[in-house]
Amino acid sequence: MTESGDQFVGTSERSTKHSPRIDEELEHEVQGMMRADRSTRAEEWREVEPSAEGDPDVDSDPAGTQVGGTPVGMDADAVVARAELARWLVRNDFPSTAAELVEHAQDHRAPDAVVEELRRLPDGETYERIGDVVRALGYPTET
Repeated sequence: MTESGDQFVGTSERSTKHSPRIDEELEHEVQGMMRADRSTRAEEWREVEPSAEGDPDVDSDPAGTQVGGTPVGMDADAVVARAELARWLVRNDFPSTAAELVEHAQDHRAPDAVVEELRRLPDGETYERIGDVVRALGYPTET
């Protein structure tokens, strides 16, 4: 699948939960905040309340203290690498050869780092799923 202009955009660029019209309306709502780098709400009661004094700062993974999410036999880096590859390769892309996977990733507008990682795959092999790709690249997999 090739994309011309802005007619088609990847899932990282456009939501699949709304229509394009609603996406544009939502984008317009936050445009002022993005340009001003601050809130633009006139009604103060609509502002997000800051953390109270003495409360910890809210973070998605405060100092790496979250537990779980890493299968036995894998490390966090391998999980991140597999997730990033899986983000740009969908089920319909399999089974494929290494060259076809590189082409699929480019069609999905994958970052250069992902495309370069896929170029390291050995030629002459057909990959059935993302796990096969991860193993071929030398990342540990769950046991």
